[in-house]
Amino acid sequence: MNLSEQILSEMRHLLSDMSDGGSVGPSVYDTARALQFHGNVTGRQDAYAWLIAQQQADGGWGSADFPLFRHGPTWAALLALQRADPLPGAADAVHAATRFLERQPDPYAHAVPEDAPIGAELILPQLCDEAASLLGGVAFPRHPALLPLRQACLAKLGAVATLPSGHPLLHSWEAWGTSPATACPDDDGSIGISPAATAAWRAHAVTQGRTPHVGRTDGYLQAASRATRTGIEGVVPNVWPINVFEPCWSLYTLHLAGLFAHPALAEAVQVIIAQLDARLGVRGLGPALHFAADADDTAVALCVLRLAGRDPAADALRQFETGELFVTFPGERNASVSTNIHALHALRILGKPAAGASAYVQANRNAHSVWDNEKWHVSWLYPTAHAVAALAQGNPHWRDERALAGLLRTQRDDGGWGAGRASTFEETAYALFALRVMDGREAPAGRRRIAQAVARALKWMLARHAAHALPQTPLWIGKELYCPTRVVRVAELAGLWLALCWGRHVSAEGAGAGP
Repeated sequence: MNLSEQILSEMRHLLSDMSDGGSVGPSVYDTARALQFHGNVTGRQDAYAWLIAQQQADGGWGSADFPLFRHGPTWAALLALQRADPLPGAADAVHAATRFLERQPDPYAHAVPEDAPIGAELILPQLCDEAASLLGGVAFPRHPALLPLRQACLAKLGAVATLPSGHPLLHSWEAWGTSPATACPDDDGSIGISPAATAAWRAHAVTQGRTPHVGRTDGYLQAASRATRTGIEGVVPNVWPINVFEPCWSLYTLHLAGLFAHPALAEAVQVIIAQLDARLGVRGLGPALHFAADADDTAVALCVLRLAGRDPAADALRQFETGELFVTFPGERNASVSTNIHALHALRILGKPAAGASAYVQANRNAHSVWDNEKWHVSWLYPTAHAVAALAQGNPHWRDERALAGLLRTQRDDGGWGAGRASTFEETAYALFALRVMDGREAPAGRRRIAQAVARALKWMLARHAAHALPQTPLWIGKELYCPTRVVRVAELAGLWLALCWGRHVSAEGAGAGP
């Protein structure tokens, strides 16, 4: 079996496995919160050891490349570990974390960044207050710009007795909930598809003697832990299940790579399409079956269903339209660039007017003519790849010299792409997806430049490819950065497959012709 066939085989297995709720890498924040709410160190030593092992050399948790996403996991780990003092390394980890937080600039001193972590306005002030009561006198960052947002959110929650199952605010229940009566576990046993929120709700329910649903939450937390593939009880992901998001994004990625209709994947693709078709109703879809619908998941579902020859109605997406923009969830603080990119792509694939979304996407480039400042993914390569596909959809004459120049200019000396200090497989794949669209619209000289970039990328990818390897780099924005493992792996494999095919075409034609 050659490498191209191996890649297709691995992708087919990944697509066929997407009936278990999803695969998501482990989360420092949620694991730390779950440990704290569990209360008993006994029986969780391995999870505590895992938590300590994730600490960075500077005392914080999370990637130093993306400092905005380090406060949540660091606060949470500090609070969990200060209760586990007898465990080896716990006291040293707490000391180092305290020093880290004292030295860190406060990203919320004056304003709230557009790409702030999910629930930051509720979570970070609450963690600050808890740390201040335990570690008085320490000069921690206090995140003052978040406080008015937190107060407004708490006032709104105070007027509601019980939130309906799957409501977006349940995802951060651990930061505001105290009464189990305000929420009820969904059919999977979760509170808001969040291990941290579920662990918090369970702890309060046990304390208050409201135990009928506790068994279901236990089952959920165990299943969520298995989804991390760590094999460590108590280590949990940032979000789970993702049984709509995972298959939707995986099929969308196949389209970006030109693999959507590949015969080797057809059977697995059709199984997913049939499930999505049955699940998509007038209310749209959310990231999981038992979570609120949103414009992003609904748009991508519409894209892949139409690509599969189905005829879904655009009405499910139009409900998220406010003026000329699409909101991901009603009432969100700021619009998402990638949600509007996906809405634009869906409307164009469906043959519907999308002037407002198109203008918004065009206007939201940065000075280098690529897309960034995205609230669901930390890398500019993610929205850029998707924007290029959306803008080119249905427009054979679309060209963008500035975006192409931006992509070619940012390729690293090693041949990969990355928003942090190093290239990553995932981001390099996104660059290739964008170049694939652009290649078909370029003159021979431009195609030769693209082919040279792809050849360098292929060399970099081949040196790092290992069959069935689990992606490790968290680049997706949740309460901290996280990694939806299969979604990322499909992107990595699709990018490698694309680069391999490109090279064969170039060799055959002797010129920069893409696949």
